[in-house]
Amino acid sequence: MADSSFDIVSKIDRQEVDNALNQTVKEIGHRFDFKGTGASIAWSGKDIEVKANSEERAKAVLDVLQEKIIKRNLSLKILDAGEPKLSGKEYRLTIGLKEGIDQENAKKIAKIIRDEGAKGIKAQIQGEELRVSSKKKDDLQDVITLLKGKDLDVALQFVNYR
Repeated sequence: MADSSFDIVSKIDRQEVDNALNQTVKEIGHRFDFKGTGASIAWSGKDIEVKANSEERAKAVLDVLQEKIIKRNLSLKILDAGEPKLSGKEYRLTIGLKEGIDQENAKKIAKIIRDEGAKGIKAQIQGEELRVSSKKKDDLQDVITLLKGKDLDVALQFVNYR
């Protein structure tokens, strides 16, 4: 009998992030507490850039974006927000998007699977993803449940289940 397997990946649905960003732009334009603050949010290459006239307003824009990200069923772990920095007369906040599983987190996930998973489960690191395989499909289900219960630094998706 062939091994069953699935891949653990960390991918971002850029269209959903773009939709959340557009909703944030709309809300900032309509809300009274953002009037006259020069608050804006837009794509800046692959990152998102927030501009406002105070540190608090920049953080408030970030809160609105996080709210919209959650409503679109995306994990907040994809956002890598820095601190607002003063640039001229305005504060700028750059928000990076984290995609892919780095080597350190991949090793951490593989160790969790080895230590806490059932016997006979293999986890192989393949670039920015992990392939988990086992003879029993039930063991793979248990691994998915185990990883969903862990608080890891990356947003995980489970794909190619076969």
